[in-house]
Amino acid sequence: MTDVPTTPSRQRWMAAMVALTLLAFLCQSASASGTGKPNIIILFADDLGYGDLGSYGHPYNRTPNLDQLAAEGQRWTDFYVAAPVCSPSRGALLTGKYPTRSGLYGRQINVLFPNDSVGMPAAERTLPEALKEQGYATAIIGKWHLGDAPDVLPTRHGFDEWYGLPYSNDMDWVGEPDFDAMVALRAQGRLQELQASVDGRLAKYFDPKVDYWNVPLLRSRCVDGRCEDTIVERPAQQPELTKRYTSEALAFIDRNRRRPFLLYLPYSMPHTPIFRSDAFARRSLGGRYGDVIEELDWSVGAIVERLKALGIDRRTLVLFTSDNGPWRYMREHAGSAGLLRDGKGTTFEGGQRVPAIFWGPGRVKPQVVSELGTALDVYATALALAGAAPTPDIDGLDLSAVLRDGRASPRATFAYYRSGELRAFRKGRFKLHLILEGAYGLPPGRTVPETPVLYDLSVDPGEQFDVAARYPDVVTDILREIDRHRAGLVEQPPLFDQRLARLAARPASEGG
Repeated sequence: MTDVPTTPSRQRWMAAMVALTLLAFLCQSASASGTGKPNIIILFADDLGYGDLGSYGHPYNRTPNLDQLAAEGQRWTDFYVAAPVCSPSRGALLTGKYPTRSGLYGRQINVLFPNDSVGMPAAERTLPEALKEQGYATAIIGKWHLGDAPDVLPTRHGFDEWYGLPYSNDMDWVGEPDFDAMVALRAQGRLQELQASVDGRLAKYFDPKVDYWNVPLLRSRCVDGRCEDTIVERPAQQPELTKRYTSEALAFIDRNRRRPFLLYLPYSMPHTPIFRSDAFARRSLGGRYGDVIEELDWSVGAIVERLKALGIDRRTLVLFTSDNGPWRYMREHAGSAGLLRDGKGTTFEGGQRVPAIFWGPGRVKPQVVSELGTALDVYATALALAGAAPTPDIDGLDLSAVLRDGRASPRATFAYYRSGELRAFRKGRFKLHLILEGAYGLPPGRTVPETPVLYDLSVDPGEQFDVAARYPDVVTDILREIDRHRAGLVEQPPLFDQRLARLAARPASEGG
């Protein structure tokens, strides 16, 4: 065959085609091999317990989508949140810092309430802010609970857009004393009135109606430094929240499928009052609570299906976890911690050990991981995957090698805080309790043992058998670790308690 002569222009054209073909091949190879900046999706349930999913042992809640993610990705058995209640837990996720380091905690007030003047500190470099520096689109769809004043809303802290509730779905009670009035009743010694209000609210939790709460559903967006915050509806139609969050999440994914994005979806459920849509009512063997969990599972499935349909599943990392353990005070309207002890509000395992499923085809090596990991580590891990520079003075560690290659976790210790107080500490398989206490009026009462209580979680995850006498060297070693931890943490004043100081400074004529 005779060679076809080429002109210089044809040679340049052919070279350009070869270069484009090679570039396309490299991009396709990068996507297939799980390299490049991944999309990051954080699905954050509210008050969901360690034992609430099928893959974590629940006999009745049907969670096929989450169970499939657990089988195809990594199911972590020893994953913790940095606080056993909402606001400090969420602050730790978004900053990579223990709440005492960031100030996002209270010693007397555990979470933020409506009309607070404080919230996420301006000095904090949040996860969305760090990822925006790397070209990410960022959105929060769901519950914020890190301040409802305009300057602390999520769109002022790195999120391009927000659709959701500013705080928990059981705030803004209708016909009941607000937070400030409750504080005033206690201060005035009107304890019978206070107890009557609490008892009346409990009955409403167990037979919830939308109009019992006046919580707003908001939409917020900032463009070129100008922010627009709109109330979509008030009160929020809570039975539709999970469906609406899912619809908004799918729309965000569609709009940003050609660029890296961070989608933070903190569901309002299953925090009480628990609501589900008509499509999921009375479907679960697990009762009303089971209905709610199964609707969350549907939401996860819809999001993953959209990733696959758009062909971006192989460049996406998905994490599903919870902000703390189950609110046991809410009886059958609460979830289960499984074999773990206690729940929300406590530093027992049921309060801070939560389900955690990481999924990402080509990015996450499928396995069950029984080493330590925490929500603090999500910040450092996401930054590492995106190629962002680490933020100094964070407490989180990079778990990307565990996810990608199945290597050992870099985390060997974890500090359990409640209300800014260090109450327990884990190193390896052992956990040392300095203070024992239940929550929300449930036992045990606060106890400071003369000798710290030691549990071997590898054989006693339910924390039943004190082995301090058997392992005195372990007790000594963990106490040394606690000293090192405290020495390396500069504690900030508790932001949440500032509200009490403002209330105390009010003129008597303004009292509740």
